[in-house]
Amino acid sequence: MTMARILIIAGSDSGGGAGIQADIKAVTMLGGHAMTAIAAVTAQNTLGVQGVHPIPTAMVLAQMNSVISDIGVDAVKIGMIGSAETVHAVAERLAMLNGVPIVFDPVMVATSGSALADDATIAAFEKLMAIATLVTPNIPELDALGGDGIAVAFDTHVLAKGGHGDGPMLTDRLIGPDRIIKSWANARIDTPHTHGTGCTLASAIATGLAQGMALTDAVERARKYVRAALELAPGLGGGHGPMGVPHGFLAHA
Repeated sequence: MTMARILIIAGSDSGGGAGIQADIKAVTMLGGHAMTAIAAVTAQNTLGVQGVHPIPTAMVLAQMNSVISDIGVDAVKIGMIGSAETVHAVAERLAMLNGVPIVFDPVMVATSGSALADDATIAAFEKLMAIATLVTPNIPELDALGGDGIAVAFDTHVLAKGGHGDGPMLTDRLIGPDRIIKSWANARIDTPHTHGTGCTLASAIATGLAQGMALTDAVERARKYVRAALELAPGLGGGHGPMGVPHGFLAHA
């Protein structure tokens, strides 16, 4: 069986907890091959984001074309995109990949609270939602994008994540264009070290889809992976630290 190939279009996190770094870890631990088109470089740590440098659109496309033309792609994960111009260009290029599942994590704000997308970039997210197989917003992102109705508006699936909700339990809802397909409820894992949860979840789902899993099964495995990673958080840094890496997860999944 050929190893599943996942193209990740996202930003780099110098602290190693989120972004491209988290994506590569998740894809690798779940048995896939991670390829990257870096859309932005950030200076960040567990305390916040100190700087953001968007990569020029032409270079983002060049990275995508290099791997698409040679290695091939079984699924795509989209995270932080550096500018509205790049969002439009990425959407146009990905629309040419017929039948390839696309998981879009609409990154707007880092775990630390720092903004990672301006208003023009967020407005352009509609282009990516229109081609996505699955959109994975947290509660504030879902509200900013238009609520549960985005599944109908863009004929896509939405994983409405509940981690930003209140209380000891959190619920994630998988919403299709015509109904809520499935909900998952779990006790909240009490840790401040949640940096990279959204990136990791979306990449883990994309890996499952690339491996031929059904959407609900890919989401279910990805949620278990993230929870295992949260339990293993090493406690690095003075703020929202990175999760751990659950080595051997597949052997016990």
